[in-house]
Amino acid sequence: MRLLLVEDTSELAHSILRALREEGHAVDLAPDAQTATEAMAVADYACVILDLGLPDGSGLEVLKARRRAGDRTPVIIATARDQISDRIAGLDAGADDYVVKPFDLHELSARIRAHARRAQGLPETRFRIADLEIDRAAARVWRDRTEIRLTAREWALFDALLGARGRVLGKTALEDALFAFDDAIEGNAVEVYVSRLRQKLGAQVIETRRGLGYIVP
Repeated sequence: MRLLLVEDTSELAHSILRALREEGHAVDLAPDAQTATEAMAVADYACVILDLGLPDGSGLEVLKARRRAGDRTPVIIATARDQISDRIAGLDAGADDYVVKPFDLHELSARIRAHARRAQGLPETRFRIADLEIDRAAARVWRDRTEIRLTAREWALFDALLGARGRVLGKTALEDALFAFDDAIEGNAVEVYVSRLRQKLGAQVIETRRGLGYIVP
């Protein structure tokens, strides 16, 4: 999924980036409030991880401005501020969650997935499609109790389609889910990953809507 990390501490930012990208997420980094505001205005993120103390302003003000603009993207505040009053202020400003540094990266990832699922209106994590058993929380797929191994990018594309199940996603929307701003994108990348998924999961799982995009019915 496409994520935005708003963090000005370089070492911590790259540690989080590395962990999330290894899971197949496309992650943009905003080191300051202005970059964060600009990114949130133009990209459709599944979740935003937001620091409060930024070099050019307050993360809290960024959040308030986006909520006033009608942006309902899930936001997890990740900060060193651990006072109850700070937590209350963050949640009252529109944050969906609040974690205090230092935090466990696996827990952060689980929180991101949970908030993204709820925003999609899909709280269930384990379900079946045709002869496949799918666990979105664990990013795993089985057929007849045998696990089907997907690469991080293959899962990212499949998960994007699962999150929009029953709706067509166009090529641009899928590219946005797979790639960050600084990623090099080959023109046929989406088609390549769809082809690989069909080979592994079955041709009927992902349908093509000619001229529109792809759908998991």
